[in-house]
Formats: sequence, C-alpha cells, structure tokens
Amino acid sequence: MSFLKSFSVLSILWVTTLFIAPSTTRAARFDIRNNCPFTVWAGAVPGGGRQLNSGESWPLDVNAGTTGGRVWARTGCNFDASGHGSCQTGDCGGLLECQAYGQPPNTLAEYGLNQFNGLDFIDISLVDGFNVAMDFSPTTPCDRGIQCTADINGQCPNELKAPGGCNNPCTVYKTDEYCCNSGSCGPTTLSKFFKDRCPDAYSYPKDDTTSKVVFTCPGGTNYRVVFCP
Repeated sequence: MSFLKSFSVLSILWVTTLFIAPSTTRAARFDIRNNCPFTVWAGAVPGGGRQLNSGESWPLDVNAGTTGGRVWARTGCNFDASGHGSCQTGDCGGLLECQAYGQPPNTLAEYGLNQFNGLDFIDISLVDGFNVAMDFSPTTPCDRGIQCTADINGQCPNELKAPGGCNNPCTVYKTDEYCCNSGSCGPTTLSKFFKDRCPDAYSYPKDDTTSKVVFTCPGGTNYRVVFCP
C-alpha cells in the first residue's frame, strides 16, 4: 500500500486514536470560520467543539505529528448548560465538546500533520456525505487549497436525502460496492454525483486511486476551514 493510500479516507475512518509523534515543528493553527447565514457547531478531533454564530471564528492549535485529524460543521444542534444534547447532522455522541468523530452526513476536512518527508496531508471528504459547503486552505505559503461549494443538498438524489444533508451511498446501503470494505471497488453512479460537483473531494473510500484528492503542504503550515465560503 502506498503512503498516500495509507492516508486515504478508508484508513482514516478506522482511526480511533490520535497519535502524537515527537517533533520540533511547531503546532499548526486552524482558523475555523462560520460564513453561513446560520449558526453551526464546529466539531474537531482533536479540539472538541464550539458554537459559531454567523461570522464567528475559532482559532485552534493542533500539535505537530497529529494524524487522523478532522474538522466538520454540525447543524441543528441543541445543548444544555452541561454541554449535552444532539445535532441533526454531524452529532458526536451528544456532546458539545466532541471526543469522537461525527455522524453522517457531514462534510469533512481531514488532515495528518508532519508525516512522510515532513509534509502535511490534507483533504476534503464526502465519504460521510455532505451537510455544509467548505473551504480547506493553507493560510501560509503552499500550492493550493480545496473547496466543495456545490449545492449538493439541493440536488441530492432522493435515495440519499437526509434531514439537513445528503448521505453518501455507503451510509445508506452499507455494501462493499459503495463502502469498499473488502477487495477492490470503483466509482459508482452515486459516487459520481459527488465527484461531478466537487472533483477535488473524496467521493468514495478508494477515490485516491482514480484522482488526486490528497494534497500536501510543508509541515508547520497554518490552515483555515471555512463553512459556507
């Protein structure tokens, strides 16, 4: 398995622990911004979670060497004073301060910091579906960022529609054809719905074999994650 393959969404989906490798490289700053005209509850692993009203941002420092990192938006949330409640999309065990990944559907910014050759590996994934448009870009010099800004919720196929978002077919059908749990699998008509609208994002678990969806930046790069860019 190639290195890039090891950083595919298929691998990241099964990461349950964050590994922090010793490094002299400084932490990366993630500027998480809500440009949506509605409130979102940002989720981050590592990092926890925070309510972001329209126009608000959350500066989050992440240790060098972190892998399996994710940032996503939660919508339709309701939390009590103790930080317990639920969200319509992206819910992470009913907690405001996420300790685990969110539930589909949710648009994901994924990353591993200071990995092979000291590089950061970043991607936007729709393998857990889509709920909010996203921009995931470096704020310090690097080649380019990634966007997924199409009206996926409005155009979502009927069989994938979910309250507040659009499911990936794996979530709905749970078959090898869509989930790539064993053997080989390729793009499907339903995965192409996502790929046609967001070509730089993962559309199914083995998408990195057919297109470039993992991008690299030098270790120590800072990033922004913008909801509704």
